[in-house]
Formats: sequence, C-alpha cells, structure tokens
Amino acid sequence: MSSTTTQPPPPPPLPTSTAVQNLTQTTLTGVGNLIKLLPTGTVFLFQFLNPLLTNNGKCHVVNKYLTSFLIAISGFLCFFASFTDSYTDSQGNTHYGIVTATGLWLITPSSSTDKQDFSTYRLRLGDFVHAFFSLIVFAVVALLDPNSVECFYPSFKSTEKVLMAVPPVIGVVSSAIFVLFPNNRHGFGYPFIQNSTPTPTPASASA
Repeated sequence: MSSTTTQPPPPPPLPTSTAVQNLTQTTLTGVGNLIKLLPTGTVFLFQFLNPLLTNNGKCHVVNKYLTSFLIAISGFLCFFASFTDSYTDSQGNTHYGIVTATGLWLITPSSSTDKQDFSTYRLRLGDFVHAFFSLIVFAVVALLDPNSVECFYPSFKSTEKVLMAVPPVIGVVSSAIFVLFPNNRHGFGYPFIQNSTPTPTPASASA
C-alpha cells in the first residue's frame, strides 16, 4: 500500500501592491478634501508638530500627553475660528474680530473702523453648524493620522481598510452640510478674499 501525504492548503494571497496603492490614494484624497474645510494655519501647525511630539509614532507616556494636548488645542482653534471674521477698511488694512450676537467685535480697532456698523457680521445658526463640523472633521484628520494611530492605538492598523473608508464618508457629509449652510466668513487661519464678507455700512447711515 502506498501512503499519501496531505498537502496543507496554500496561504491566502497577499494584497497586491496595486490594491494597497489604491487604498492609500483613496485615504490621502479623502484626508486632503477634509483639510480644505479647516483653517489652514491650524492644520499646518498640527501637521508640523505632530510627528515631533509623537516621535514619528514611537510614543512614550510623555509623547502621548503632549500629543493629546496638541490635538485638544488644535481642535479648539478649528472650533473657535468659525466664530471669527475679518474686514478690510478703506485703506486696505485687514482687521480680525470675534463674531457676536450684535456684530463683529474687532480685536484691533482703528479710527477708520470706529464709524462703521458691523451688525451685518452678527452671529448666525450656520456659525454653530460650521464650528461643530469643523471640530468633527479635524478629529478625523488628527486621529487617523498615521503617527496618531501608531501612538495611541497601533492595534487599529489591522482594520486599515475600515479606517481608510472614514475620511471620504466624513468629507461627503461635511461638504453637504456646508452647502446647506454656506459660510462666507474668513477668520483666523482662513485666507481673506476681498469682498467675500458683507460690507459694513457707516454708523450714521444705519441710525
């Protein structure tokens, strides 16, 4: 009698480099679209400091505390930026201020702004919507950053495909919300576009 040996089943095929590249490209595209919805200054600060504070993902306890502080501060700045706006006076000088229920409270007022009525800049419902979704968008960008994942939850790398699907979904939802609640403010961290915000009227004319 001849004995036969059972061959073990072949291992499952590894993902091809093309599939990995496609998944990576999808993630980068989704994150890139999300970043467009955030204050560029805050995002740049986070992307510059995050690799340093996380030690490129190789975190110790101190690194985790510092990175958590950076994420919290950056998230607050993204939220707060939705309640700021800017105004260019007749001399071409840009002034930034905080949006209030009555108008725009300028941080650096001047003689040229004393006679203006900023009631057209008053607080609106869309400001709260933008602030909330800006915070959500930044949380996705920050917490799915490769260094953050490696630092706080390295085991999540096994669910890479699920994580890669999050940025595009959040980007679509946030973009739809921002279309329903258009925002023409250009506060801290956002580029200023001439005539993009309501032009304040002289105080004498509004009286």
